[in-house]
Amino acid sequence: MGLAALVVVAAVLGLVSVLRPTTVAASLLPSSSTGIIVLDVSASISSDTYARIGTTLDRLIRSNRSYGLVLFSDTAYQALPPNTPARELRPVRRFFDVSTRQDTGVLSAAPRNPWTESFGAGTRISTGLSLALDIIRADRIPHPAVLLVSDLDNDTGDLERVSRIAAAYRRAGIPLKVVGLNADPEDAAFIRRLVPGNGKVTEATLPTDRSGPVSSGMNRLLMGAALLVAVGLSAFLLLAAPLRWRSI
Repeated sequence: MGLAALVVVAAVLGLVSVLRPTTVAASLLPSSSTGIIVLDVSASISSDTYARIGTTLDRLIRSNRSYGLVLFSDTAYQALPPNTPARELRPVRRFFDVSTRQDTGVLSAAPRNPWTESFGAGTRISTGLSLALDIIRADRIPHPAVLLVSDLDNDTGDLERVSRIAAAYRRAGIPLKVVGLNADPEDAAFIRRLVPGNGKVTEATLPTDRSGPVSSGMNRLLMGAALLVAVGLSAFLLLAAPLRWRSI
């Protein structure tokens, strides 16, 4: 009986771990941080990368956390102040809603957005990272962290300034995480050398990619399987005759 009870407890704990809601964006920024998203909206961003931005914003919205938002191209501006609820990213998210044509499976053109005429054609990552750092310092944000979302196709004239700003992040102890939008391997390698810590660049997915967080249907399947195992093992242990030694 004691062993049966332990099996049932273990099964219940397994079910709880499956049922427990997960923070989908936990891997993008430290859970205890005050995050600022630095989002690339330059002309080099195509419909394919627009779709990747969309999936990244979806992950952040589902996290139910709070963020600041900086948009940049060759210049940068603050779109949302720090500690804005993640749901406020939805009005921005709709401008990256790139549909897939059902007949060909090809991504359609990216929709026009409010910053199409506001930014130049170039990409200067330093402008976005610099503005985020200025906001952190001006607002004296506790436990800050910055998430750069970009195709990393930076202007070659901006590389030295990016290096200097990345060094300022390291000196200040501010985590800098990067989500690449189908970034060129050479561009990703350059950014990895600048990122504090492990230098990881996470690649954004497309809406059609099957990899990523486990779906709710898969969660239900796992729950059902765990329940069947628990019931089966419990029944076996409860009904099986105990083994006893008999003297001859």
